[in-house]
Amino acid sequence: MRRRGLLDGERAPDGLTAPRVRRVRHSVIMELVALPSPVLAALSRGDLAGAGELLGRALPGYFVDAELRHVWGLRLDQLTFDPASAGWGIHVAVTGDVAVGHGGFHGRPGSDGAVEIGYSVAPAHRRRGHGKAIVRELLRRAGAAPEVRTVRAVIDRDNAASIATIGGLGFAGAGERGRDLVFEAPVGGGG
Repeated sequence: MRRRGLLDGERAPDGLTAPRVRRVRHSVIMELVALPSPVLAALSRGDLAGAGELLGRALPGYFVDAELRHVWGLRLDQLTFDPASAGWGIHVAVTGDVAVGHGGFHGRPGSDGAVEIGYSVAPAHRRRGHGKAIVRELLRRAGAAPEVRTVRAVIDRDNAASIATIGGLGFAGAGERGRDLVFEAPVGGGG
């Protein structure tokens, strides 16, 4: 007679105990590498190979999609007008030797101590924990800055994947901005 599967530590009718199984939670180590002006300029022009060469690593193809080319241009303008804001800019997200997406801040913290984040994962690397790892690293960096008290994420209400990404990371609903939902998480700086 076939015995049904047992849960960890559960006793079978014959008195045997199922072996304990150590459950290891998958953890992604994420490095955020700053995108300097020449790389942002190349990306905003759609020059993926040139940007990768300048940065010293291959970049995902979606980095030159129209929407992201616009983002790179905005961040290039931000750096041009405020070079000291480089630490509050955009970064390529790398795990191991692979660029899996990007993440960063929309600018310096405001006078209210809030900083807004943005992040994206390349389609080929989604559903592997990379988005959550990017957000965790952004929260860590923001929390280390004494002037930051709050991290804000503004997400299109139909973007269920991005809303799920921030789940469990301390964010709570804080309002709406047009079609977008605003979420905020307190961090350790300044307060």
